[in-house]
Amino acid sequence: MICNPYEIIIQGLTSNGRQFRPSDWAERLSGILSTFGWDQKMSYSPYVRPMTLDGVRCVAVDRQLEEINPRVFAFIMAFAKDNDLKVVDCRTLMTELEASGKAGDTAA
Repeated sequence: MICNPYEIIIQGLTSNGRQFRPSDWAERLSGILSTFGWDQKMSYSPYVRPMTLDGVRCVAVDRQLEEINPRVFAFIMAFAKDNDLKVVDCRTLMTELEASGKAGDTAA
């Protein structure tokens, strides 16, 4: 499984199919809620994480973030809208992948 049913996926593709740049946009966006541990390693929040789907950088956003931190959730959704990025519910995405036969071919 590439995402959880309670996540929203922001894909690094614009509505006209162009790849969004810079190439590390997903890590940068996910980094707004990341923390550094005692070992000085960055850990992504359980609510926002970068992922790759069919070679396209994406960000998975847990729907719980809207309740926990509505301002950050609104910022992330506004970022997607302002940059014309495709936003898909994970359940919808999984259904599409299963229909196309790609459900097992993607990497998280």
